Amino acid sequence: MACTHLSTSARTRVRTLAAVASAAALLAVTGCGAADMTRQASPFAAPAGIRTVTLSVQSWVGAQANVAVAQQLLEDRLGYRVDLVQTDEVPAWDALSQGRVDAIMEDWGHPDQEKLYVHDKKTIVPGGDLGVTGHIGWYVPKYWADQHPDVTNWKNLDKYADELRTPESGNKGQLMDGSPSYVTNDTALVKNLDLDYKVVFAGSEAAQITQMQQFAKQRKPFLSYWYKPQWLFNEVPMVEVKLPAYTEECGAKDAKAIDCAYPTTPLQKYLNADFANRGGEAAAFLKKFHWSERDQNEVSELIASEKLSPEKAAERWIDTHPGTWKKWIS
Repeated sequence: MACTHLSTSARTRVRTLAAVASAAALLAVTGCGAADMTRQASPFAAPAGIRTVTLSVQSWVGAQANVAVAQQLLEDRLGYRVDLVQTDEVPAWDALSQGRVDAIMEDWGHPDQEKLYVHDKKTIVPGGDLGVTGHIGWYVPKYWADQHPDVTNWKNLDKYADELRTPESGNKGQLMDGSPSYVTNDTALVKNLDLDYKVVFAGSEAAQITQMQQFAKQRKPFLSYWYKPQWLFNEVPMVEVKLPAYTEECGAKDAKAIDCAYPTTPLQKYLNADFANRGGEAAAFLKKFHWSERDQNEVSELIASEKLSPEKAAERWIDTHPGTWKKWIS
């Protein structure tokens, strides 16, 4: 998961949660999602006679690919107006519960939010599998792993800490992460596995990709938090470092006590409960939206690598994959 910015176009109407000031206020109130915002009314009431859908857009390009294709099909084939709201992962659940957005297209697993809103308050309902399986891990470039095969076992990482020092990591090796807002156990893992490393946040997916591309161009080693699916593997082949095996017991620990690998996660969609009941064709379409890792990477690479707008990338995919998307609107 990572940060590229949405391209602006005449079709893409991105609204913040009541503009910058109220978005900041919302985040201040919600904190880590503990506040109960389910009773707040949405400021985005649809004008009479206009069928609208509001989708949450996370910052990594795979999430943008989902939304770009969904938006275009909802508008061109089903006649809806689609509005987009950029939100971080946890605030997106609060916004969905309130009805400020109607759907999250890609969730990487937030059990606390799921318990609160799906099981307890019942303001959010599952929207089904996206069709993509996500996995977070630690990765090194293949050209380096080929020279040092033992680096792919976490027990040997300290041997290479000196080679991975950067000005940001000081006298420790650098473990590069993307945005602090993403699902990450890395600070706990470094501490609990007693590794001679420091987590350094690039700040966004785009910044992290740029750093990895620069390292690869110079054939320098790096160790990075990364995830699949992600189009960058096509450009910079990487090998995953084997961490202690994930178990449900480990996954249930307090976040600061985590000492195992990340799980493999079938990515899920979620809908606002009222929208799921009253959303008609749009809700049915979003529940049926189901594509492959290959499909998502195809659109993501067009956006992030070939620099097409999300709209143009979605158009290209839609033109060449009618057999996939027609199932979603039948």
